[in-house]
Amino acid sequence: MREKLSRAIVLMLLIVLTSVNGHAYDDGDFQIWNTDSEEFKINDNSKAVLEQEFRWADNANEFCYHHYEAGFFYSLKRYLNVGLGYRHIYELNRGKFKLEKEPFLTAALSWDLNGFRIEDRSRMEYRYFDYQVDSWRYRNKLGVKFPWKFTSMEIQPYLSDEIFVGFGATNQFNRNRFSSGVGMSISKNIKGELYYMLQDSKSAGKWTDINILGTKIKIAF
Repeated sequence: MREKLSRAIVLMLLIVLTSVNGHAYDDGDFQIWNTDSEEFKINDNSKAVLEQEFRWADNANEFCYHHYEAGFFYSLKRYLNVGLGYRHIYELNRGKFKLEKEPFLTAALSWDLNGFRIEDRSRMEYRYFDYQVDSWRYRNKLGVKFPWKFTSMEIQPYLSDEIFVGFGATNQFNRNRFSSGVGMSISKNIKGELYYMLQDSKSAGKWTDINILGTKIKIAF
């Protein structure tokens, strides 16, 4: 029974991933995101992480975003991890790439429940702009890794949902990201992810959708 359930979950995930096509939806479009990170172990409780991300929008035909991030993370307890860092963002806005500078603090709780790995991460960001009013933003991401792994690459399905709350001229919940994907071990020091994300964002009182096919690569040193 467990084996049949595992196969059914993986099959549904693959259907979702392959069903995303390259046409624009009524209130959004299809995008491709790629994230690469390098993780450097300092000691048993701490690590430094470098990250870069690139995005293509307008049915994946237009390069629209890239960011570069550096962070330091420390495990206070087996179940509690804290960190701080800085993200340097360039986002296409009216035909030009605009800069956002974003220092952040983060804390994550993680635990196991009947074989499922659960993580609840909170992140507070200060968003500094040259072209608009600065603001604060709170993010909370709840993720669940399933207890099943497949093949020698240890392919493991997961689900996550992340909310965004902005603080500035108006304080409001203005974004949600739901993700469904698989993680895998490409080699001893290289991990990978393939995922589908549905992002809902609110702007000028209107909610719009974006459908995203994403990849992640992490190299640990």
